[in-house]
Amino acid sequence: MNPAARPANAPDQHPAIPDEKIGVLLANLGTPDNYDYWSMRRYLGEFLSDSRVIDYPKWKWQPLLQLIILSKRPFSSGKAYKSIWNEEKGESPLMTITRDQTARIAEQMAARHGDRVMVDFCMRYGNPSTKSKVREMVAAGCQRILFFPLYPQYAGATTATANDQFFRALMEEKWQPSARTVPAYFDRPDYIDALAQSVERAYAGLDQAPEKLLVSYHGMPRRYLMEGDPYHCQCQKTTRLLKERLGWDDSRIATTFQSVFGPEEWLKPYTVEEVARLAREDGTRRIAVIAPAFSADCIETLEEINEEIRHSFVGAGGEAFTYIPCLNDDAAHIAALSAVIDENLAGWID
Repeated sequence: MNPAARPANAPDQHPAIPDEKIGVLLANLGTPDNYDYWSMRRYLGEFLSDSRVIDYPKWKWQPLLQLIILSKRPFSSGKAYKSIWNEEKGESPLMTITRDQTARIAEQMAARHGDRVMVDFCMRYGNPSTKSKVREMVAAGCQRILFFPLYPQYAGATTATANDQFFRALMEEKWQPSARTVPAYFDRPDYIDALAQSVERAYAGLDQAPEKLLVSYHGMPRRYLMEGDPYHCQCQKTTRLLKERLGWDDSRIATTFQSVFGPEEWLKPYTVEEVARLAREDGTRRIAVIAPAFSADCIETLEEINEEIRHSFVGAGGEAFTYIPCLNDDAAHIAALSAVIDENLAGWID
């Protein structure tokens, strides 16, 4: 990386300017800094105050959030995070995996584009913040930034709020870079193929194949679907494309939704209820669960699916529960994400 230098023909007092680069900023949901009460409270407070996530009127929602929810929920959420925490690195698995993904994508970009492309990651909630990483990229000479929310399916509560935060960060820059955002990639053949490969590997390692694969997506209020959010449709298409790539019929695979919060009706069927129903009513004894809405394993997969949802299935009479991990830094996943990046850099770089 070349150091900043004063432009040719500029007066002596002109500030130094670094060589021009292109930034690729990956974004994920976020993570608390630790699982203690105050770390959890700060993180949950930021997350649950986002009007894209909870769109109730602030006068109604904030008193409930600040006085009741944030007094109790940090304890239960902290306990859940503690059960999956990467103690060796002092961080959540989501942080570890996102850093590994970034490093591997950076290797791909360096091999193709040399030092012209700078790759880094940020979190919508918590650290490293979107604002801090935009600032670093601009300071490093990134006059163009490609912002990549790592959500295969678009949702207002994930992709849109990440983009919102990115644009807010740009508003504070004196020399504002050109910007692009990456759209949803749920129907890309290379992404679907990476998902299918992960299913095939998991099944190959089992003595008996599961009778059913549940494709579990993070839920959202059903009202959001009726208001025009495309998330539900994109989830359903992801499952259909995965089924077609695997060559299965409808009886072997189904779409469900997890992580229900609050009193509203959310997208159904609920994963935690459906696994119990399969065991209790259909006599299903072996199931597998995969979570394609998450690009990296996190609290919703490692704790909710692999502990709470597993317990629901076994408690209802199920015998064999297989959780198929997220794609994380799998080579096929990194190749697909890198291809998405290259396509979205078209016109910015040869």
